[in-house]
Amino acid sequence: MAGLEGVTGAVVALDPSTGAVLGIASTPTYDPNQLSSHEPAAIREYSEQMDAQEIDPRLNRAIDARYSPGSIFKVVVSAAALSSGEYTPDTVIPAPQELVLPGTSTPLENFGGSACDPSGQQSLLDALTVSCNTAFAQLGIDLGEDRVREMAEAFGLDGEGYEIPLDVAPSGIGDIESAAALGQTSIGQRDVRMTPLQAALVAATVANDGVQMKPYIVDQVQAPDLTVIDSTQPEEWREPISADVANQLTEMMLSVVENGSGRAARISGAEVAGKTGTAQVSDEVADHTW
Repeated sequence: MAGLEGVTGAVVALDPSTGAVLGIASTPTYDPNQLSSHEPAAIREYSEQMDAQEIDPRLNRAIDARYSPGSIFKVVVSAAALSSGEYTPDTVIPAPQELVLPGTSTPLENFGGSACDPSGQQSLLDALTVSCNTAFAQLGIDLGEDRVREMAEAFGLDGEGYEIPLDVAPSGIGDIESAAALGQTSIGQRDVRMTPLQAALVAATVANDGVQMKPYIVDQVQAPDLTVIDSTQPEEWREPISADVANQLTEMMLSVVENGSGRAARISGAEVAGKTGTAQVSDEVADHTW
């Protein structure tokens, strides 16, 4: 974690084919050894130091903290559209410069007030590539709450936590009381919340042909002589999308990195599929970036 002083965030790395958690990092961090010594005074002093910090380093942000996902949730909405059979990556959808949400007078804008396409429409692939807010807000409204919610829950955003064996906070999309709320939800705002582990699971599911493997952190338990007492067998957990839809999403997420908002993730000689996200929180809190 060297070089991350002053940075708040988390990283999760998964093996999509098995669900194995290859790495979890949360920052700011702390030294747990200093809370388990044989010197009570030193333990109290170190604990008080952490209590005094503005940001608690004892929170594992990878599994315990829930954040607004912003545009990474557009992968879930895209999955709902493709799974309906009514859309393909080439389907042209509305993408206006601004969208007045139903029942409101406040326009929803794209990043920086930009136009996603001068024509006011673009393919679903292009909409994800440039992360068009107005296109996905309208797409979510057109799909309807049931389809969006069912797909979110299929990926694991069901409001329920689980263990890996560490307790993982629940991810979910909250209540949706109007078409306007559905539009905001469809761009990962409003009441949508995800842990970084859940976000990694969404990406891993796409990478694993639509099958979500149950995450685990313990591969083997060994005796002192290194014989294996117990081992974890990979377990298929959910199948929110078909292999065909997963392949279409992969095509779209490759375009995000190659041509769109994810260019910083490009690696020479390798194909990288991904999705960026920026979630507005409040005037007092910096945007959450994914």
